[in-house]
Amino acid sequence: MTAAAIDGETRARDGVALSYTRRPGPEGAPRIAFVHSLALDRSVWTGVSAALAGRAETVTYDCRGHGRSGRPTGPYTVEQFADDLADLLDHLGWADTVVAGCSMGGCVAQAFAARHPERTCGALFVDTTAWYGPTAPQDWAARAAAARTKGLASLIPFQLTRWFGDDFRTAEPELMDRLTRVFTANDLDCYEATCTMLGRADLRDSAPTVPHPAAVLVGEDDKATPPEMARTLARLVGDGPATVVPGTRHLTPLENPGVVVGALTALLDRAAAGDTVGEHA
Repeated sequence: MTAAAIDGETRARDGVALSYTRRPGPEGAPRIAFVHSLALDRSVWTGVSAALAGRAETVTYDCRGHGRSGRPTGPYTVEQFADDLADLLDHLGWADTVVAGCSMGGCVAQAFAARHPERTCGALFVDTTAWYGPTAPQDWAARAAAARTKGLASLIPFQLTRWFGDDFRTAEPELMDRLTRVFTANDLDCYEATCTMLGRADLRDSAPTVPHPAAVLVGEDDKATPPEMARTLARLVGDGPATVVPGTRHLTPLENPGVVVGALTALLDRAAAGDTVGEHA
């Protein structure tokens, strides 16, 4: 019988509250920490983490400025977000973890793996990039300005079509409604600070230091971080080519969770074979 998920809260080193959900796994199981995408919350990873309950102990959490975690004013950095994850692991008593991140969470996962290699047993980067390109600061500033002047609700049509394919959106109206509520509940100051963070993020120099095993997944139809960005990230990380997921856009953990579960299972198998995921008391 799978143990029930446990909700909790801890504090980052600067006092910001971090809200999380831990799913216990079998005794001695490896551990996986999941990092969500911009302006959403830990529920991006609920299905994937639940599917892995028989194989791993997992934690999902809301990044600062998101969901039920604290909402301090910026500025934010991906390094700060990465250290928040390290503080959460300290609270949980986890010495190390596999880290999986989607979109913004993939940037945070890269920063965590590079800053805390001794705590990283493996990494999965989904629908993400090491760098959004030379116009990123202006592009992300424009997104934040639109939210500020027109309201977050005005961005919903753009977001939903960017996140998911047409057929999936039609088939999952309740999910679309839930994500709309999560997105529009964001604080505008926090949203702007996070957009600025992503516009400034450049992880190209640190990507080659990410410990292996590491894998990169991307939706075939991802317009936010297209397959070429994923291929570039995979080349920088240096642990095999990116996997392109057919018929999927920018939130593969929700649109095609089975592929993500499979990728993580393969990653755990590789890590175990390489003796990099140890037994946990």
